[in-house]
Amino acid sequence: MQSDYLMIALPTPQQLRYLVALAEYEHFGRAASACGVTQSTLSAGMIALERQLDAAILERSGAKKPVFTPLGAELIQRARAALAALNSCVETASAAREPLSGPIRLGVIPTISPFLLPRLMPRLRADFPRLRPWLREDLTERLVEALESGRLDLLLLALPCDCGAAETLAIAEDPFLLACPEDHPLAGRASIPPRALLEEKLLLLQDGHCLRDHALAACGLSGALTAEEFSATSLHTLVQMAASGLGITLLPRLAVAGGVLAGTGLVTRPLENGMSRRIGLAWRARSPRAEEFRALAPAIATAMQDL
Repeated sequence: MQSDYLMIALPTPQQLRYLVALAEYEHFGRAASACGVTQSTLSAGMIALERQLDAAILERSGAKKPVFTPLGAELIQRARAALAALNSCVETASAAREPLSGPIRLGVIPTISPFLLPRLMPRLRADFPRLRPWLREDLTERLVEALESGRLDLLLLALPCDCGAAETLAIAEDPFLLACPEDHPLAGRASIPPRALLEEKLLLLQDGHCLRDHALAACGLSGALTAEEFSATSLHTLVQMAASGLGITLLPRLAVAGGVLAGTGLVTRPLENGMSRRIGLAWRARSPRAEEFRALAPAIATAMQDL
């Protein structure tokens, strides 16, 4: 008996990519650029998809950014799932042909990438010479979205995090350190009890950076006096603010070992009880490359030990 799927004119993967790109970039020109086509080609593809489905996906309201109909909004989610399934077919073939070879799209959060990747990339090239990592740095939330939609294969991030249905693997602990000017009263202590930070002006990254939440949660500092008017978007900016006398801050040891304090004159002190975040990997649940991703963990742990 002939399958119903063979009798129905199904949307093409390219049409689904156009739809998902429009939802993500909210702009026809940027979506077309991301898909590697002209804007007219993307627009024509969307019109063809609507005709094929005999349904309106976009509202023709004259708005500057695309506005999706309720059906269009539902189709976006189904398109993401369909593209992820197609990507899984390619991954299955790749994993069966030769494990740990070919391209791997790796997402890394900005509080890890500049400090660990300079050590990790040479090790990956030495251990897995046929592997071709493609890197993207972004905040955790956006990386998880890219993983779910199939645009990334693997994430290197800090745990715990809201990773949706992704499978995670913890690799190593990354303790937090207090960073302050050497003439600060806390610099005279061998180690710092978290309660001592409650009365200090604590400089942290802006909301949206998982390091902020991890630092406060790990140290039990939900009631700390954070200097909201001086929040930063990167660890390099954060340490410059602390060096200018605006407050003190908490840094992961990975960043300190990676040289984030160079030239600032700041000193670090460990926190009592070894408060830390965990560095780990995340990938789509039931990914056919799961065993490959687990095999990368020792190389990442060794790169962290080298620091």
